[in-house]
Amino acid sequence: LFDGVYPFYLQQRKVSVFDVSTIIVIVVFLTFACSFLLIIPGIRGQARLYWTLRVLLSLIVGVVIVAVQFTGDWETGWVKANTSYKSFSRALVNADIGLHIGLAGVNVTLMGNPVNQVNETIDYNEHFAWSFDADYDHSYSEGLEKGLPSPILYVAEKFTTQSPCSMHRQYRISGHYASATLWVAFCTWLISNMLFSMPVLVYGGYMLLVTGAFMIFSLLSFSTVRKSLVCPIQFGTAVLHTGYGGSFWLTLAIGLLCFVAGITVVTLHYFSLDLLKTFFDLHEDKAEEYQEMTEVYVNPHFVNKGL
Repeated sequence: LFDGVYPFYLQQRKVSVFDVSTIIVIVVFLTFACSFLLIIPGIRGQARLYWTLRVLLSLIVGVVIVAVQFTGDWETGWVKANTSYKSFSRALVNADIGLHIGLAGVNVTLMGNPVNQVNETIDYNEHFAWSFDADYDHSYSEGLEKGLPSPILYVAEKFTTQSPCSMHRQYRISGHYASATLWVAFCTWLISNMLFSMPVLVYGGYMLLVTGAFMIFSLLSFSTVRKSLVCPIQFGTAVLHTGYGGSFWLTLAIGLLCFVAGITVVTLHYFSLDLLKTFFDLHEDKAEEYQEMTEVYVNPHFVNKGL
């Protein structure tokens, strides 16, 4: 202890929205996209545009389904307040306090206005995980030992298992089921791509509809938290309110895109099959299969015998 107060230790920070896992997912899908762009000049005619549109849209759906699993902005909130900075100290600081909730944990951000106050740099962003392979209470205890600023500990305490707010159980369970349904959506997305590579386009459209349905189910699972009572997070007279973040709305947009694409494929299958085959570059192959022969060679020996 330093004058009866825990000292502040340097520690590894975690960003509130992007982390290493998200960057890896984006890099992998960008690699697939760049590889396809290298071979796209080898596709002839109008099919080149159709291939580009199909592949890029499919990659966008896939990268969103996987990336939102690791983002931390499914629910976000900010508040500006005058609050105490350290325990056992009466010094007040003016700071922006942010709360970023993801499927696997919560990030608490503290940024001073200005950044340099009370002879220190107030710029913190701490991550507390609640996935099934992580111990949230242990992460919170480590924060206490490190001597994190009081606003961060106050917000993080709301999500501990001992808190009477029961926010930990609510968010942990809803995030778990939302993540599980998203992984199912990823599997159905893979199946839809396999079906689109075969002459069974209508079933690929059905699987796109299933993909969009599971993405919507994940949103419904996460939104159940909003229906329950949530303890207020107050700093004096200022209250930290949260709302759906970018990952939530991005998942909703991609889910609706899957619905639109799936309905379009199924509708074209029943009302304009030739147009659908042309878009998937199958019409030309079908035409060549039934193409009539221009020349016929007949053996005169069989003709003379009446065969």
